[in-house]
Amino acid sequence: MLVADVGGTRARFALLDESGSPAQVRILAVADFASPVEAIRAYLADLGGAAPEAAAIALAAPVHDEVIRLTNGAWTFARAEISEQLGLQRLLLLNDFTALALAVPHLADDELYQVGTGLPVASATKGVIGPGTGLGVSGVLFDRGRWLALTGEGGHCSLAPADERESAILAHAWREFDHVSAERLLSGSGLPLLHRLVAAVDGRRCEPWTTAEIVARAVAGTDVQCRAVIETFCAMLGTVAGNLALTLGARGGVYIGGGIIPRLGELFERSAFRARFEAKGRFASYLATIPTYVMLSPTPALLGAAHALAESGDCP
Repeated sequence: MLVADVGGTRARFALLDESGSPAQVRILAVADFASPVEAIRAYLADLGGAAPEAAAIALAAPVHDEVIRLTNGAWTFARAEISEQLGLQRLLLLNDFTALALAVPHLADDELYQVGTGLPVASATKGVIGPGTGLGVSGVLFDRGRWLALTGEGGHCSLAPADERESAILAHAWREFDHVSAERLLSGSGLPLLHRLVAAVDGRRCEPWTTAEIVARAVAGTDVQCRAVIETFCAMLGTVAGNLALTLGARGGVYIGGGIIPRLGELFERSAFRARFEAKGRFASYLATIPTYVMLSPTPALLGAAHALAESGDCP
């Protein structure tokens, strides 16, 4: 059986071993292929193995319609095409952050890094958020012996400022966009825009750096402007994560995935993220008890997709 995690930039593939765990993981660039079928065929050809009978594919897109469009990628395809062209007996499509949420209860301690204080309440709801190419939001709750994931598009909720400086940043953004979502600024695709907006508010020159360059310069401490952008990024993310914790009652913790935050290292731990997470007035003490974790596993959504396939009860 095959599992996949397809984001806006990269697609991760694995085959399940005898224990049902993802193995033989490969990471391919989405832009190198015209469709998921081509990418899957390239992955299988690289392994020299036979086509699987079943697959679970996590996608950075809504997956309810017959035609799927990646939110931040070029792929558009019909779900029937995958089954027909690959000869699958069963195909499960799920949102990438649904898969990520399903992985959270199964991550080992060494795959998590806690930022701030707090202790998880056993079997309590867990929140999941992660800036990658986009901003994914989900959660997982325990019901009748099973962990059930929430499917939504919380990254597209309106972004709210927490102070006058952020109000000024958003005022600049509103001049360009009718709706400024959290994903618009708190994502890999949005970081260059945030860089430009912060520069405008702070009265600094803005170089046209890519997301990777902004992160690298901030971590190295070689660029004051890039460091200011990442500080703003982390603070705003803390506000959004705190909102998620309150909305879900996520006393089991809030878990941060995506490709950006793990690359920040100690810079994230020293940032205003945790202070902003707790800065909710009368509910500050409530949030202080909720732990926040950075996921260190490079492919957690593959684990979640594997559990989704196993728990569906229809696997060949």
